[in-house]
Amino acid sequence: MSNVGRFFGEVQTELKRVEWPKWNEFVGATVVVLFLIVFFAALLWVVDQGITIGIKYIFRLFFPGF
Repeated sequence: MSNVGRFFGEVQTELKRVEWPKWNEFVGATVVVLFLIVFFAALLWVVDQGITIGIKYIFRLFFPGF
């Protein structure tokens, strides 16, 4: 049980040593991350739509009733 207590004591010590970002750095990084999430989600959607259209086109070439 003393190992658990020592572990959490060390965690607390390490957290005091951390240099936390300033508020404007935090907000700036958050905005960048959110922008990249939206950008890559849109990019993946466009690629997915292109692949879907391409597969449908190929199927219609080889299977006209499809």
